[in-house]
Amino acid sequence: MSKRERIEVAQLAAYFKEVYTGETFGNLLQLKTSQIIIRSNCPLKKTINETRYKFAVKAVKEYPRISTRYNSNEIPNFISDSRPDIPITSENGCSCSDRKLSAPLINFSIDSVSSFELPKNIRNLFQSFHYRIYEEKFSLPKKEREDITERMALRKVVRKVDMAEAHQAVAFPYIIRREGWDVNVDQEALELVWRSGVRSWKKRFARFMNNVHNGIYPGRLWTLWIFMSVIMAIHYSGYKIPYDLVRKILPYLPGSDLKWQLVGSAITATFIWIVTIYAVRYTLKLLFMYKGWMYEARNKTVSSKTKLWICIIRILSSWNKPKLYSLQGSIPKLPLPSLKQTLTRYLKSVRPFVNNEKYQRITILAKEFEEGIGNKLQRYLVLKSWWSTNYVSDWWEEYVYLRGRSPLMINSNFYGMDALTKKTTTNQAARAASVINATVQFRKMIERQELKPLMIRDCIPLCSSQYERVFNTTRIPGIEADQIVHWKDSNHIAVYHRGRYFKVIIKSNGILNPREMQEQIQQILDDTSVPQPGEKELAALTAGNRTEWAKIRRCFFNKGVNKTSLDTIEKAAFFLSLDDEPYLYEPKHPEKLDRYGKILLHGKGYDRWFDKSFTLCIGNNGKMGVNCEHTWGDAPISTQIWEFIITEELKNRFTESGDVVGEIDKTPPPPIRLQWELKPDCIAQIENAARNAQSLIDDLDLKIYAYDQYGKGFIKTCGVSPDAYIQLALQLAYYRDTAWVWEMENKKNTVEEKIKLLRVACEKHQRNYLDAMCGKGVDRHLFCLYVVSKYLEIDSPFLQEVLNEPWRLSTSQSPFGQTGLDLKKYPECISSGGGFGPVADDGYGISYIVAGEDAMFFHISNKKSSKVTDCRRFAKKLEDALFDMNNLFTSYDNANYKS
Repeated sequence: MSKRERIEVAQLAAYFKEVYTGETFGNLLQLKTSQIIIRSNCPLKKTINETRYKFAVKAVKEYPRISTRYNSNEIPNFISDSRPDIPITSENGCSCSDRKLSAPLINFSIDSVSSFELPKNIRNLFQSFHYRIYEEKFSLPKKEREDITERMALRKVVRKVDMAEAHQAVAFPYIIRREGWDVNVDQEALELVWRSGVRSWKKRFARFMNNVHNGIYPGRLWTLWIFMSVIMAIHYSGYKIPYDLVRKILPYLPGSDLKWQLVGSAITATFIWIVTIYAVRYTLKLLFMYKGWMYEARNKTVSSKTKLWICIIRILSSWNKPKLYSLQGSIPKLPLPSLKQTLTRYLKSVRPFVNNEKYQRITILAKEFEEGIGNKLQRYLVLKSWWSTNYVSDWWEEYVYLRGRSPLMINSNFYGMDALTKKTTTNQAARAASVINATVQFRKMIERQELKPLMIRDCIPLCSSQYERVFNTTRIPGIEADQIVHWKDSNHIAVYHRGRYFKVIIKSNGILNPREMQEQIQQILDDTSVPQPGEKELAALTAGNRTEWAKIRRCFFNKGVNKTSLDTIEKAAFFLSLDDEPYLYEPKHPEKLDRYGKILLHGKGYDRWFDKSFTLCIGNNGKMGVNCEHTWGDAPISTQIWEFIITEELKNRFTESGDVVGEIDKTPPPPIRLQWELKPDCIAQIENAARNAQSLIDDLDLKIYAYDQYGKGFIKTCGVSPDAYIQLALQLAYYRDTAWVWEMENKKNTVEEKIKLLRVACEKHQRNYLDAMCGKGVDRHLFCLYVVSKYLEIDSPFLQEVLNEPWRLSTSQSPFGQTGLDLKKYPECISSGGGFGPVADDGYGISYIVAGEDAMFFHISNKKSSKVTDCRRFAKKLEDALFDMNNLFTSYDNANYKS
């Protein structure tokens, strides 16, 4: 609707508001003239213009709900909940259904209104508009009423949120007369503009203050005034500031009287203040480079050096409370290890897994690489490490993730599970509302940087850059490479339920409370409309080959209603899937937990938007889970979100009836059904993608093994690292060919010898992962050398050998307890963690979590098409390995006790 048309609408509104129907019809004209058309396929006997016109005016008077604004208490029922309460019967027995416009409409086209005594300018304007209203004389089946609801919602009949621009355009409607200007002021539109402006400036001011806080951290702004006071006092006391800076500045100022001496003192104080702040910041950066504390055993006495180091850090960082990104400038760069160190570590790591002949060949290749092109490639990496803060992250994101053409589902995305025994509510809408509200609150904390950065031992910060792309982020498919697109803000989420997509507003004059969100979700659950052709399996496109999805996206989703709906999903804060099956956990039926994991990892192949940064999944029994795209970040961030949700729900968030606590303060914006115009060719592509996704699902097997014989508590008594202990158990369960495993299987060795070797192996493993945490990892360094070789078009037999080795056993430990959640106080909040698919076709994907002192969970996945892998067989081997290792330490302790 052009600006000129809006002004004409405002003129019509002003006229009819005064002459015919009062306030309500004026609002109708102001808000909805461009979308409302009056037509009908039904013949009406009353064809006189005057009669038809009076009937229309009467209809608007009798049913003022039609003309009310969005979010008011008079939202028309046929739009808000698809239940029209207007009793409509056909006087002449005719029924009509205009499928194109999805409504029976009155043929009300005012072509000759000159018989009415209208002003000429109003009559000319009126002839160019048509209005759409319901006629009293017709009744519609429920299915058609629902279809009307969806299409009217799409055309934005009563959408206040998306009509802000139109409101602004008609906030000052005017008419030019011979006598002068006639201006109308829409107070509600003015209020909307004012609120929008206030919110915008609040955000800008908050960002500015956060930037100031982070820019001067660890200093405080008020310390500047102290510096100025001290410098001025010293200067006027006759003492010289170091280097006599005040007097050196005065010649460059317009004068040297008292006023300019104050200015010179202020400039000097500001300079010294900034230098002090940066000195402290770079001192922290140097201190954070120290990694000796990581290698000191946790059970042994901490060295004096480390104690002094911790004290200095606490003193320097205690001046100010850090915000989320305050410590980013103090985090040291990722160190680049020397080529010789990396090659030595690599050869040591592969020695237990290869025979003598292969090891000899790899050793020769490594030596040739080190003495040949390796040093040249290393020099390029040295330059990159000087220039960037992390010489790995951008290449790893691009070449490992974004350039990968295989499907995201199973191959890349990972999942996380809910607390298994915690009771919240079985009301799906209530749990969904609680989770949505807590998640949006978490996003608000990120935007305001109120979230405390993750720290080790409460003083060593971890990088917070991944928080920037948690929300409002989507991976967009490309022909050769995808891209991660992030939007600064989003006031809605995208929801999937029974094959239909909805846009749900989460902010309307502030974040909606949980009770209001429950009302929105309940409307979606109560909606009985059917999916449009191709809509149900649409998300299968995101589960397929990335290049094919990019081509389909460009061909069928680049314009029109498809692009609008796709943009709505991709620009959403996150994606929510309301599943129509329960998420179950019963110790006596472990297969239900396996099913729970498979639902979260892949669902049906078309009920997760795998491109979104994360998809929240809610079962119809109130349990939740999450499916995460891996490019933007790692599991610690999604785990922190889950822990925040659980912590919020510990605050008596649900009533006895299962609803969320609270009242509906204002009528929440109703969900808006997304519309699609999918052509037969596009539907064929969607169906093909759904078949391919189902093939991937059928080929995946997943076993979630809950081990409750012992946990972290017993492992600590053995004097070894829990992570190292579990890793060795995994080796014993699968490879059976490492040095320690050979000795473990050798019956000639005594218990003491086996214990000694096991502890040596644990210490070695612990040393290796500490090296990796300190930036001395092998795989990332070799990967970057390989990327440089490709840029330079240099082939390296050694790098080809290293990087073509399949990852047959890919393992990961799920983080837990990052928000201070006390599991001893709330043992019901223990989660089974999450998992991922196998990296190699003939390998395993294993994720594990040490859940408290007496339990561990293992998520084991493999492909059924592989003849050498079986997740259930592996789980049994793992059980035997954990039992054998427990029995080994128990026997050793008993022997020592008796002696």
